[in-house]
Amino acid sequence: MSSEPVIGVLAMQGAVREHVAMLEEAGARATPVRRAGELSEVDGLVLPGGESTTMSRLLESFELLEPLRARIADGLPAFGSCAGMILLARQTLDGRPDQQQLGGLDVVVRRNAFGRQVDSFEADLDFAGIKTAPVHAVFIRAPWVEKAGDGVEVLATVSGVPGVDDDTARIVAVRQGAVLATAFHPELTPDVRVHRLFVDLVRQAA
Repeated sequence: MSSEPVIGVLAMQGAVREHVAMLEEAGARATPVRRAGELSEVDGLVLPGGESTTMSRLLESFELLEPLRARIADGLPAFGSCAGMILLARQTLDGRPDQQQLGGLDVVVRRNAFGRQVDSFEADLDFAGIKTAPVHAVFIRAPWVEKAGDGVEVLATVSGVPGVDDDTARIVAVRQGAVLATAFHPELTPDVRVHRLFVDLVRQAA
């Protein structure tokens, strides 16, 4: 691979253009992915926010579910934000019974854990691997990680959130090998550091 990896953005829902712009600023060549043939040509993939149950149905409709599962199992670097985190988990709580999982992360995720759209919030997070300043995080109908397996590195937590009954530190960013996920939307801020971290993971995986 050249120093400019090709990273796809799953283009079914969510802030696809914003992710593309962030990836390109972070040093990658970004391209939308809707078909299995397009998936086969990328070095990594971003799964953006949206509605996770709808996205899982669209993956089946576009015949992408099994090819994507296979590529992730084979080591394809992937980054999921918000609904993308839910899809990458091995198990989702409070999801639909027919919701499909990609299983790239050994985590149990609680869907809409922080509440409804009106409960959206922002917070500054200490993020492992990003040391220069806190990461400003935008949470919109966000999940959290309820349980992480032994091989999962916790990158960030948040506590003291309005509308949440306790001050428990909730896991909102994780990494397992070449798979990264955040409960928040880094593409909705000017800060490119989370995307740069993923681009570096893609380069390392090559």
